[in-house]
Amino acid sequence: MKAFRFFFRFTKDQQKGIMVLFGLIIVFQIIYFILTSFDFTSEEEKSKEEKEWLAHQDEINALKRKTTHNDTIYPFNPNFITDYKGYILGLSTLQLDKLHDYRASGRFINSVSEFKQVTGVGDTLLQKLQPYFKFGNKPVKYDNVSDIQKYSRTESAPESKAVKVIDINKAIEEDLIKVYGIGPYYAKEILKRRSILGGFVSMDQMDDFSTLSAEAKSGLKKYFNVSKIPEIEKINVNTASLLQLSRFPYFNKDIARSVITQRSMDGKIRKIDDLLEIQNFPVDKVKIIALYLEF
Repeated sequence: MKAFRFFFRFTKDQQKGIMVLFGLIIVFQIIYFILTSFDFTSEEEKSKEEKEWLAHQDEINALKRKTTHNDTIYPFNPNFITDYKGYILGLSTLQLDKLHDYRASGRFINSVSEFKQVTGVGDTLLQKLQPYFKFGNKPVKYDNVSDIQKYSRTESAPESKAVKVIDINKAIEEDLIKVYGIGPYYAKEILKRRSILGGFVSMDQMDDFSTLSAEAKSGLKKYFNVSKIPEIEKINVNTASLLQLSRFPYFNKDIARSVITQRSMDGKIRKIDDLLEIQNFPVDKVKIIALYLEF
């Protein structure tokens, strides 16, 4: 109450005036609140505002249509659907993974029913896509269509589209996918392997891709060659670290450790034959491996 003692210092008339002033302030605050709570805009003004807003909305919608991707579907081979293409078509990540895994095994989809069986795509989406499927002229047949996992080729592979022999170390993805059985996935894997090694030294290295079909390997060896051994940054087996040796595609950690153990015991590894004593050393590839190492 001490805070209000000053109020009683005024005369009664002054006190009444102060109370009236406080009352007016409160009334005006209430009126202001009520007025701001209601929209007194006339229907005519509202109509003008709505028309103006709708005009801007048409512009916004037009801009949206320009910025969104084109929904037009063009004929395509379902064996070569990229992640982006699959996203545009409406396939899920799981369905795309199933398709890519199937293609990575060297097999091809030849019909709408096989596409459904491999990917597990729903009937609604399949009906939308199937009119645009464009399969190869010579389909790959299977012993049992209902069990696509078990298959055998009953027709010879179609002739590769490659028209001339190209140095494998100069080939690009577009060159590789011309070979029957080599899609974008395998083309990228071959180029990745070449990059890690610094270059291929023999076309026999295509046999390193164990999941590649025999037809694809044959096509690669027919239309590509190693015209010149590339300049490779060789690995010095006597100075390379465990990590460097482990990263060499023809070694693993166990072989890398054995190399380091052997050079520690013998003082130095002098020739490739010294490595043949290592357990599980890939002896069948020793001539190729030797071209990547120095002693």
